[in-house]
Amino acid sequence: MQVTVRLFAGVRERAGTGRRDLQLADGARVEDVWPALDLGTEPAGLVFALNRVYVERDRTLAEGDEVALIPPVSGGAFRLTADPIDLAAVVAEVEDEGAGAIASFIGTVRTESRGRQVVRLEYEAYEGMAEQVMADLAEQLKERYDLCAVAISHRVGPCEVGETSVAIAVSAPHRQDALAACKDAIDNLKATVPLWKKEVYEGGEEWLGRGS
Repeated sequence: MQVTVRLFAGVRERAGTGRRDLQLADGARVEDVWPALDLGTEPAGLVFALNRVYVERDRTLAEGDEVALIPPVSGGAFRLTADPIDLAAVVAEVEDEGAGAIASFIGTVRTESRGRQVVRLEYEAYEGMAEQVMADLAEQLKERYDLCAVAISHRVGPCEVGETSVAIAVSAPHRQDALAACKDAIDNLKATVPLWKKEVYEGGEEWLGRGS
């Protein structure tokens, strides 16, 4: 049977590609994927997702499955949280002795949107995939700019007016890269991460898609 393997970060660099199709024997399990790639010793902490859902290594594969090999994320944190976001904690994730600047962005829930009085926002995410897309975004930023680290935290669930809905921190040797990467991070996060928000306003509510 054939399965598609997705590779990220250091594993992608080792393989020289982010995607590979593998032929495996019927009854093969997730744990059989790494040896079949012939990439040497398996990295410590490697986790697996099957069809965009985290799974244990003994899960049996089927024809056409997509297996993602996800190495531990280093140099930043990418998380969804139902709790209030602590900007200081996000900034602490990117502190680095090589950094000459740390740029941060905070998105907050405003009281008015498109002429309507907002009561609150409610965020929903494709958990598991959303964090990985954030990590992928950080890798892309590091390819574009000279950075030390990136961290992103985003709320899920209800978020009241005045609360922080998203916090981003970027550290870099120079402020130009930190500031530019921070702007790119929020612009691309809105466009690519599987997050949706419901605007609850006086007299109604509306779901808004990515990019809003």
